[in-house]
Amino acid sequence: MSALHDNADLAVLGGGPGGYVAALRAAQRGARVVLIEKERVGGTCLNVGCIPTKVLTTVTELLLRAKQSARFGLSIPQATVDLPTLMAYKRSTVEQLVGGVEQLLKARRVTLIRGEAQLIKPDTLSIADGSGGRREVSAQRVILAPGSVSATPPVAGCNLPGVMTSTGALDIQTVPSRLVVVGGGVIGLEFACIYEALGSQVSVLEMTPTILPAATDEAIAKRLHMLLRRRGMEIQTSTVVQRIERIGETLRVFAETAGAETTADCERVLIATGRWPNTQGMGFAELGLRMNGRAIAVDERLATNLPNVWAVGDAIGGWMLAHKAMVDGRVAAENAAGGQRQVDYRSVPNVIFTRPEVASVGLTEAQARTQGAEVKVTQFPFSANPRARILDESEGVVRLICEAGSGRILGVHMLGPHVTGLIAEGALAVQTGATADDLAWTTHAHPTLPEAMLEAALGFRDAAIHIHTR
Repeated sequence: MSALHDNADLAVLGGGPGGYVAALRAAQRGARVVLIEKERVGGTCLNVGCIPTKVLTTVTELLLRAKQSARFGLSIPQATVDLPTLMAYKRSTVEQLVGGVEQLLKARRVTLIRGEAQLIKPDTLSIADGSGGRREVSAQRVILAPGSVSATPPVAGCNLPGVMTSTGALDIQTVPSRLVVVGGGVIGLEFACIYEALGSQVSVLEMTPTILPAATDEAIAKRLHMLLRRRGMEIQTSTVVQRIERIGETLRVFAETAGAETTADCERVLIATGRWPNTQGMGFAELGLRMNGRAIAVDERLATNLPNVWAVGDAIGGWMLAHKAMVDGRVAAENAAGGQRQVDYRSVPNVIFTRPEVASVGLTEAQARTQGAEVKVTQFPFSANPRARILDESEGVVRLICEAGSGRILGVHMLGPHVTGLIAEGALAVQTGATADDLAWTTHAHPTLPEAMLEAALGFRDAAIHIHTR
């Protein structure tokens, strides 16, 4: 064991978005940092999550635009996908970004150790290097960032050939003629839209009454459901999958809807039922680390019940989002350096790269009313936005949930073109306590998509310019 490891100021378990950001921020503050990762830095998001799925989303959107080029006066005789080249592009993008993070760690003198770590004391980690070797790393402070794993439902047949998780769904060698997606949340619907664009007939089976996460604005979820079904995607809600069987060359999914058994035949099945905190097998229980179900319990400063140990990201539950984990990492690094910063999740945006996209931040209308707020909801359709018309992507809406008296923006919910980027303005509004008037008197460039936010804000005073309302 080297002196560097013995005397490390901070050890970070896990090199995903929460862990590597914590390591970089602590190094910026002058700490000697050891980062332990059993696979590749970047975690699920960079290697088998956010980044590769967005590569597929971007390319399939381009494919569809090419196929629809005639309406724009362009002649593209044949638009087809070259799967090997697409997979190579996906891999190269991931490699570049992983390499970029590794270079940042190296430049800031963070020591990266490959291996599986166990917390054997609050200030000591034991690391297996995969070849029978083991080393210990001691540190004055520790940040736990072990991330999450795919949730596996208790469904017989999940291990059959042709049944895949989101990781397997990223490695597309052939396009199935028919795909059944078990789970109508973020992961399931993003993959449903990707495979649909590639040519699959897609069916989505969701056990809850609505698609998308429970915290999604109800009007947005209903509108997306309608648009997807209008395109030909089959969506069954309140449907519980019972088992999967192979019948010849076909996979048959047995489910129950309203007490009646239903079946769906397909070539491939995607299990997309969410993720669980990755907290097993790392010595947490043996040390008495306090848990909240599967998640690590933390306070508002992300401190655990163990002395000088913090936890961040998916492992602490709540929103399992890379950008939320990155903020956690910064907060924990500041506090490990003696700070007293508290986490503030009010302005954490949720973005879903379906077609059209969904984005939200803050409270939904139902949540605001449940909390006793007097609210006024104002909205503006993208069909009245010039830029959306130019793009020929005018399905969708911007909804603002405002405090009725002051106009303070409590929540922003969007469905439409590029709203995953537009939500940044909404996140800033929620974080700073901005009002609808603040947005309405902020000049927005023309013709641009953010003008839909401007018009929705004007609607709080019933003063929207480019739409007539009674």
